[in-house]
Amino acid sequence: MIFKKWKPIFFCMSFIVILSACNNTTVEEEIHIHLEEAVRLEADFENQQSEITQLEMEEQEIYNEIIDLGMDEFDQITDLSERAIENINTRTNLIALEKESIQASQKEFQKIEGLMEDITDEEVKSKANSMFEVMNNRYTSYEQLNESYLDSLELESELYEMLQREELKQEELTEHINKINDSYQKVLDANEQFNQYTVKYNELKKEFYDLAGIDVSFEENPTTNDEGSNENSEE
Repeated sequence: MIFKKWKPIFFCMSFIVILSACNNTTVEEEIHIHLEEAVRLEADFENQQSEITQLEMEEQEIYNEIIDLGMDEFDQITDLSERAIENINTRTNLIALEKESIQASQKEFQKIEGLMEDITDEEVKSKANSMFEVMNNRYTSYEQLNESYLDSLELESELYEMLQREELKQEELTEHINKINDSYQKVLDANEQFNQYTVKYNELKKEFYDLAGIDVSFEENPTTNDEGSNENSEE
């Protein structure tokens, strides 16, 4: 049997912003302020990723230990399963914090909607609208990613509860692991879509700044955690 593990990949583009000094703030510059505040509010989202990834690695090690044990070591299997469930609970709490930062970012980003109507240059306005649409799609895709990941965590938790039953049948275990694999495939698909929207949004934001004549210096520094499915065979 194969139990696939998912590792997240999230891309970001940080900006070193240098606004030209001026006496009056233009509508484009007001939009810029909200866009960069939205980036700042997502900082917690990015910060959660390293801790979540570390916990995933630890849970993977626990799983590997369990599948190496025989039923004559059932007490160890039970103890390890409890540790895995605690790990999953911690990740669930971190995911909740992650979602809060995304929601805060989204609330800030939505403030540009009314401002875009005041842009006089039609090309700049069109670019702003495209950027707005893509970012909203990104937030929607995050909701799908978040939901899929939580579903997978729930299935994993159920797996470790099952492993604490001495009468567990091999067929039942195999069926549940297949459910986890299917669930994580949904996570991978949702994650890929989220990343695509993130990259596209960053491109459009840079183009918007260029068209709007906002003097900024861009520093591209994508944060990536290598995607992978660590496959573990259970004898």
